[in-house]
Amino acid sequence: MEKFRFLPHTADAKFQAFGRTLEEAFAHAALAVCHLMWAPEKVQPTQEKVVEVDGRDLKQLLVAFLEEILFLFETDDFMLAEVADIQIKRQEKPPRYQLQARFRGDRIKEDNEIFGDVKAITYNEMEIKETPEGVSLQVVVDI
Repeated sequence: MEKFRFLPHTADAKFQAFGRTLEEAFAHAALAVCHLMWAPEKVQPTQEKVVEVDGRDLKQLLVAFLEEILFLFETDDFMLAEVADIQIKRQEKPPRYQLQARFRGDRIKEDNEIFGDVKAITYNEMEIKETPEGVSLQVVVDI
């Protein structure tokens, strides 16, 4: 299964991410965001960060999750290499979604190439679709 694909967009970056489950699609979306700034496959997963976010709906949860990549990069010089143990739970009252995951990666090193900048994750054109094959997400980011 294809993890993600970039789509044409006039001013920003747009991608679709796919997964057999919602959790897998979220993890692939995280990798797509990274690919706009660095090559995550070239980052050694020597450090781990536990990420916990919540949202009133899945779109808000996705934005909060992807913004953690930007936050950790800006505040800790942390470059994500992979997402592990992602869990999404729905709370009934009040209705909310909670996500917990482990980000594996490393601090910026001299040999890491940073070739892009994502300023923000947007709700513009955001879609979360469940299909018989799995889940597809569409995200536009401000670059």
